[in-house]
Amino acid sequence: MSPQSNRGGYTMPGQIAQEIIARYESRLARSRSLDAAAKNYLPGGDTRSTTYILPYPAYMARGEGCYLYDVDGNRYIDFLNNYTSLIHGHGNPAVLEAAETQMRRGTVFGAPAAAQYELAEIICERVPGIERVRFNNSGTEATMMAMRAARAYTGKDLIIKMDGGYHGHHDFAGVNVKPDFAATDLPAASITWDGIPACVLDGMRIAPFNDLAAAERVLQANQGQVAAIIVEPMMGAGGAIAPLPGYLEGLRALADKHGVLLIFDEIITFRLSLGGYQKISGVIPDLTCLGKIIGGGFPVGAFGGKQAVMARFDPAHPQTIYHGGTFCGHAVTMAAGAATLKLYGEPEIGRINALGERLAAGVNAAFAEAGLRGRASGAGSLVQVHWTDQVATNSRQALLAMGRAKDLPRLLHLELMNRGVFCATRGLFSVSTPMTEAEIDQAAEAVAGTLQLLKPHAAEVAPHLVI
Repeated sequence: MSPQSNRGGYTMPGQIAQEIIARYESRLARSRSLDAAAKNYLPGGDTRSTTYILPYPAYMARGEGCYLYDVDGNRYIDFLNNYTSLIHGHGNPAVLEAAETQMRRGTVFGAPAAAQYELAEIICERVPGIERVRFNNSGTEATMMAMRAARAYTGKDLIIKMDGGYHGHHDFAGVNVKPDFAATDLPAASITWDGIPACVLDGMRIAPFNDLAAAERVLQANQGQVAAIIVEPMMGAGGAIAPLPGYLEGLRALADKHGVLLIFDEIITFRLSLGGYQKISGVIPDLTCLGKIIGGGFPVGAFGGKQAVMARFDPAHPQTIYHGGTFCGHAVTMAAGAATLKLYGEPEIGRINALGERLAAGVNAAFAEAGLRGRASGAGSLVQVHWTDQVATNSRQALLAMGRAKDLPRLLHLELMNRGVFCATRGLFSVSTPMTEAEIDQAAEAVAGTLQLLKPHAAEVAPHLVI
């Protein structure tokens, strides 16, 4: 019988797993104490489900450039960047100066702040599909309001989203975040998280990503009832899965044919070019959702689109749509966001996209050298590890492959932390502007070393991955 590793309720078989977890715990004694204390006041020890790590997370003390430092004194190259939001890393001087200057003037006023106009102008000038924009406090709010805008503008109720697509955690977004693994035809709509009312399903329809024929079938089956199609032009949390050639163009054509709006959730993909993925693809949506990098490290979301659609948010409009929020358009966020985007021009975008491609090549080489089936997906500065050598075209394929890999994705993440590399637990890496080839190569070497270490364990728990 294989030795069992059981830390914090997380059981993994094998001596290698035990050794990885033992190294992890030996480096993070202070974090373990803080985690135990935090659970006295915070369910699970934190405020976000995504930060939950077994046996327990590393508690961070500070960030500097592209590095994080935990409370135990360990340093990590930060490839998580607060889930892709810190495009300039931690403590960029120009962003700090903009935020500090605004803080001295005031943080939030209960009245329009001049700082928001500058950020709005930058966004409208850069993003082809945004003629008017409004700000929120999160990407979740941005997609919620984009769906509301589409329903109000069209007078229809149904939204089509992609199986496995992630658009935040409001009720309408909480449908099929976990894909329908049992589907043999069109995915069945299902609620992903407890607490969302069943009636939400009445307003949502599901299609697989990268399947135009399926999208058209859903539109035809609900003719005259669909307000919009919402899609990440490249899936983010669902596996950094790129659109197949012609897919986005096909969605645009279907939306036009059936008289529905097309919404691009560019909360993650906006970083890939000056005007987001829509500028790369040339496919212009009716509404666009933004977040992450546009806030300069502060809470933010935005939704915008064609003037005809967004005009309904003008309070003077006879059919105005209410949109509020105590901290929407927060002056400090607006100032930091404008400073961030001013620094993020074509040269830096091209440079970190090239670094991302270098990292993806390193990941692919690491799998090949270890004799394991796996590959990198994504685009530019976004790189995702997949536990299959096949190209996944939708979230269902990617997550099935991850599930068949058993505990290997978790062990990869923990051992990378042992080696000073911090990425998402699901294997997503995002490159930030403070990084150089040195950090990229160090991360690739850490992946290579970890895969070599894990190969005997893979032979035991997931032998199909061994070449």
